[in-house]
Amino acid sequence: MAMPVTVVFFALLGLSVGSFLNLCIDRLPAGKSIVSPSSHCDNCGQSLKAADLVPLFSYVWLKGSCRYCHARLPIRLPIVEIVAAITFTLLVLRYGLSFHLATLAIYAVLFLLIFFIDLEQKLILNKVVLAGAALAIVFSFFDPAFEQFWPRIGPGFTLSALLGGVSGFTILLLPYLISRGGMGAGDVKLAGLIGLVCGFPLVFVALLVGIIAGGLAALFMLVSQLAKRKDAIPFGPFLALGAMITLIWGDQIFQWWWTLGI
Repeated sequence: MAMPVTVVFFALLGLSVGSFLNLCIDRLPAGKSIVSPSSHCDNCGQSLKAADLVPLFSYVWLKGSCRYCHARLPIRLPIVEIVAAITFTLLVLRYGLSFHLATLAIYAVLFLLIFFIDLEQKLILNKVVLAGAALAIVFSFFDPAFEQFWPRIGPGFTLSALLGGVSGFTILLLPYLISRGGMGAGDVKLAGLIGLVCGFPLVFVALLVGIIAGGLAALFMLVSQLAKRKDAIPFGPFLALGAMITLIWGDQIFQWWWTLGI
C-alpha cells in the first residue's frame, strides 16, 4: 500500500502531467511543436507567466479566463488535469512504487492523449500510436506484468505483448473492412497498441470494456437526442477508456470473467 505522502505526490504529479497533456492536445493535431513557442493565450498571443500555469489552481483563480484579454478558456483544461491526477492516484494505490507503475503511468499518458484528441478532433494520430507501440515492445522485455499468464522464461513477456497486439489489431480489422468507412483505420491501429500494452489475454478485457462503454454512450446519446443516428461518434475514446481500466483492474476483471466461465 502506498504511503499517503506518495499518493499526494502522484496526485500532484498527475495534475502537472495533465497540464502538459493540454498543450499536446492543442498542438499535436495541428502539427505544431510541443517545445516552442512557450505557452501563450491562443486569443491574444500573450506569453503566460508561471502564475498562469499552475495546474487547476490557475484556472480556478482566474475564473476560467485569460488574465490579459479575459477570453474564456476551454473547460477541457481542468478536466484533463483532474482526470490525469485521478488516474495517477489510482495507479499508485493499485501498484505502489515499482517499475510497473512507471510503465503504466507512461501508457496512461498516451491513452489520455488519444482519448481527448479523438474526442475533440475525431483523429487518432499515427505518431502517438507508433511511439506507444515501440515503448510497449521495449517495456515488455523488462516488465513482469504478464507473469501470471505466461511463464517467466525467455521472451515470454514479449510473446504476450505480440500476441495481444496481433489479437487486438485483427479483432477490429474485420469490422473495419466490413463497415467500409464506418470505423476508422486509427481505431484498428489503436486496438493493436492496446493489445501490445495489455498483453494476451487482457487485450480482450480492454476491448470488451471499450465496446460496452461505447455502445452504452451511443445509446444514451441517441435516446437523449444528443446525437442523430447518422452522426459519427468517435470510438477511440472508449477504446482508450477500456485500456486504462484494464491497466488498473484488468487482472481482477479477467479472473472474475474466467471464474464465471464466460
